[in-house]
Amino acid sequence: MSFDQAGAVADAVLFEGYVLYPYRASAAKNQVRWQFGVLAPPGADPSETSSSRTECLVEPRAGDAVLDVRVRFLQVVTRDGDPPWDEGAVREIDVSVPLEPAATEREFELPGGAEGVRRWWPLSGAVSVSVERVPGPYDLLKLSLSVENRTAFAGGPRPDMLRRSLVAAHSLLGVRDGVFLSLLDPPHWAGGAVASCDNRHTWPVLIDDTTMLSSPIILYDRPEIAAESRAGFCDSTEIDELLVLRTMTLTDEEKAEARATDERAAAIVDYADTIQPEIFERLHGAIRSLRPAAEPQTPWWDPGADRSVSPETDGVEVPGGRVARGAKVRLRPGRRRADIQDMFLAGRTATVAAVLFDVDGETHLAVTIDDDPAAELNDEIGRYLYFAPDEVEAL
Repeated sequence: MSFDQAGAVADAVLFEGYVLYPYRASAAKNQVRWQFGVLAPPGADPSETSSSRTECLVEPRAGDAVLDVRVRFLQVVTRDGDPPWDEGAVREIDVSVPLEPAATEREFELPGGAEGVRRWWPLSGAVSVSVERVPGPYDLLKLSLSVENRTAFAGGPRPDMLRRSLVAAHSLLGVRDGVFLSLLDPPHWAGGAVASCDNRHTWPVLIDDTTMLSSPIILYDRPEIAAESRAGFCDSTEIDELLVLRTMTLTDEEKAEARATDERAAAIVDYADTIQPEIFERLHGAIRSLRPAAEPQTPWWDPGADRSVSPETDGVEVPGGRVARGAKVRLRPGRRRADIQDMFLAGRTATVAAVLFDVDGETHLAVTIDDDPAAELNDEIGRYLYFAPDEVEAL
């Protein structure tokens, strides 16, 4: 099965944080890398995991339906130099199984090696796939995918551990003659089956009806790379226009260091140096669709949305009588809560500024403290303290 459509999104996940602006090996933010999707050797680091699990649902449409799985990660490659630099080589493990109840495990071994100033260490692991029917009247299957790092590691600092880790590990799942169900917005009849899915260290989302990306980063269903985004900045949570502008501001010496850091860093600098004005203008914003403007509506949180309430004239019963805007009250906090800041206000007198009702039907008094030198200013700018009716008494 072709995973071409999912490739751009998957690469954005794979290279998230690979090298960050200003794209120089000497930059402080590039001294600690590989934060997402690290599958470490077993027992190497209590803050990391050595395995991930993805569970999702699929409806088969034929008796000979097939599940294709592609596990992708980076293998760390150390490059000697000044300064030294860890690169990442993309590795892929493919598994295909019939879409029928069964369990399959594929072990893999990636040898270590050296080439010139570069060196990498061996990795071993396993990809396990199981399929089971979901009890009930619907023809529904639950898929479970486990990815494990089984590399031996005697211990050592984090950089040594990462060289024996599966970095930025994620998976692509494709079904032939079937469709996946969304775990974020499932059909009503599949709600119970979705709730039973146990995903650990991954977040599966639909790319389309037949392709799913199980990512170490939270995404929405059907994510896409914007057509205007023509370069991989290794920081897909940022804005391309911002990163292009920042890269343009680097000095010639800084750009030379960035180009010497990594081929991906060099490509980013080259892109920023040669981007055409018309391409750059497209990064400033885009209109995805046009539709008639709706009639403006008062938002639910605006008092004007409900003409039955009037914070400046409404009143409420409190111990000692009824109060409204302008009434004097004594604060008696602590009857329903124990906020230490409220405790300091116990016994102080205050002036009611408004009586407010929230969407849950609760009533709140907005007040200013009488002996606060900023009371008048607070009232002018609408900065109040809030108390329940049973936390004050009328004076």
